[in-house]
Amino acid sequence: MPTRRDLFRLFGAAIAAPASAALARVKTYLTNHAPQGKNLLDKSRAMGYYWIMEPEINTLQEAIEYFSNPNNCREYVVARRWPNGVECPRCGSTSVAFLAKYDRWQCSARHDNRQFTAKTGTIFEDSPLPLSRWLMAMWQVVNCKNGVSSYEVHRAIGITQKSAWFMDHRIRHALTLGTINKLSGQIEADETFIGGKARNIHADKRAEKITGTGGKDKVAVMGILERGPKTIGSKVRVKIVDNTKKKTLQPEIREHVLAGSALFTDALQSYEGLDEFQHEVVDHAIEYVRGEVHTNGMENYGKLLVALEARAERNLRFR
Repeated sequence: MPTRRDLFRLFGAAIAAPASAALARVKTYLTNHAPQGKNLLDKSRAMGYYWIMEPEINTLQEAIEYFSNPNNCREYVVARRWPNGVECPRCGSTSVAFLAKYDRWQCSARHDNRQFTAKTGTIFEDSPLPLSRWLMAMWQVVNCKNGVSSYEVHRAIGITQKSAWFMDHRIRHALTLGTINKLSGQIEADETFIGGKARNIHADKRAEKITGTGGKDKVAVMGILERGPKTIGSKVRVKIVDNTKKKTLQPEIREHVLAGSALFTDALQSYEGLDEFQHEVVDHAIEYVRGEVHTNGMENYGKLLVALEARAERNLRFR
């Protein structure tokens, strides 16, 4: 069960940004002279070029008071998402300027969508709800030992039950993954069907279970892979989908992949129209690899799923 502060650990380690010599002396003074215990001066974290005192948030009342300030919400997210200083989520540049009037940053590098907020590229993106509502909902989810329903969240923070249900699912998904960030960089997307081969099904059940060819009577599974270095490995997210039509696959990509990322797919027409990504297509009728453009990583993962499913069916058959 997540502890009380698991919510904030999702965003990363404490902030560690450079400070001037004068501010460093102030921090040293506070560290040496502050009383020990739960005093607010006990904890200080660098935030850009100034220091903020981080309070202990142990009760619902404290959470309400602290997160009612939009600046506090932004600082909490930034402190845990960018521990070494704010970075552009699209190009990774640290040369960014904060636009206080618009509550967002602007990257100095020349590319599309230079402006971004603390929500960009996270589970909060594409949501009109402010960070204050999101952080309050997250505080409830990780502090309720028996879980919290969407109806409780809807009554507590004053949003519709439908919005609370949406938030609950995204928050639990982030807790499962251990991060609030979307996939980015070089992304592969592919789909497969799982349902077993005819030869692995008992003759008495074969005619009952297999009534057609191709994907009929099988389960469609979509996978999205973020390529990573060999020392760390790639990240994969897999989900059962109703079908492989455009209206089903494209929302999944937009939900899990950061806009502007390099997206590699096969020539399935369902992927057409993903213009917010650097979309490259490899037509398997012509080629399987074109430089870095391929879906081999995701296809290999799909074959492993099919092989595991086939092995499970054989084990059940011969028991």
